[in-house]
Amino acid sequence: MFFATRSHSFCVEIGEHSTLLARFTQAGGVSVIEELKELPTVDSGAISEWIKGTAGKGSTGYAHAICGIYPAKRVIRRQTIDLKRLKDPVYFNEIYAQQFRLDPEKYTMRALNPADGLDYDTGKGAQKEVLFAGLPSDDIIAAQERLLAQGIYPERLELGTLALLGGMTNYLQFKQASAPLLLLEIGEELTQSFILRADGVDISRPIPSGIAAMIPVVQKELGLKDEESARKLFFSNTFDFTNMGGTLIKKLLKELQSSIGFYEVQTGQSIGGVSCTQLPGSLSWLGSALAGALGVVPLKIDLRPWLDSLNIKLADGVLINSPDERWAGLFSLIATYQPNGVQSITGEKK
Repeated sequence: MFFATRSHSFCVEIGEHSTLLARFTQAGGVSVIEELKELPTVDSGAISEWIKGTAGKGSTGYAHAICGIYPAKRVIRRQTIDLKRLKDPVYFNEIYAQQFRLDPEKYTMRALNPADGLDYDTGKGAQKEVLFAGLPSDDIIAAQERLLAQGIYPERLELGTLALLGGMTNYLQFKQASAPLLLLEIGEELTQSFILRADGVDISRPIPSGIAAMIPVVQKELGLKDEESARKLFFSNTFDFTNMGGTLIKKLLKELQSSIGFYEVQTGQSIGGVSCTQLPGSLSWLGSALAGALGVVPLKIDLRPWLDSLNIKLADGVLINSPDERWAGLFSLIATYQPNGVQSITGEKK
């Protein structure tokens, strides 16, 4: 286990719905979490106020932080490539344009190994599987400007999904899990779907269905006057949608069943669990609904022993808002680990 020599005092994970924040200290290779906070991502003022109310700002007047972002148009795709074309300088751009339907000129992209997160070595050209990751270049600038406006200086800015994939792969190794895990990031319009094993990312697929597709169903089922009323009720945590879960996830479930069925036929392995990490706390029941409909169990992460293995400690009195799985991405950003001598899937050398 190796940790970076530079000490950080803050970590910020900006999701579509919630922003998770941590204030921590580092000494002797151990990170001690002094405070955890969850705030709505849309409430920039509250995030700024929390930052202002904390100690430890750098000489610039900003809180220096590790930052993870989840832009809606992020791309995380495992792809089989043609090794004979690796020397062609436009080959990867062709994949981006033709396979991913994006403009290579407007995206910042990176090619990684699906197993360990190391940069893909085009010189060796010995591996057909590549994990492509990226986001619109404008989104990087926008994220940096937003963070600075909130009093946060991003010492390290990462795609939160990559940090999370590295963290969950490490967790599966820690638990010596043999069954694959279905990891879902359910966004407004899109769901990022991954199948992981302890040795890396097996499947990645964006599914064009998210929370927005559930709102009209809520409106219809409850006879509400408009979608805005349905949305407010859906997120309010004042109504039990459990019995309606199967109807709400019907579209997403169909796509997931297709992906899982293909994977199980190809590999002979059955999915062992499902985890939804980007939902706000009021919608955490969706993970259980999906797991039940798929006939698998929701992942109940054994958080504290795993954090101990990463040399992350919680100070006395620090509590984690339930469910624990929602915090895996934040802790994955804080952790710098090299299981079996290999860097994490974030692609960054630790």
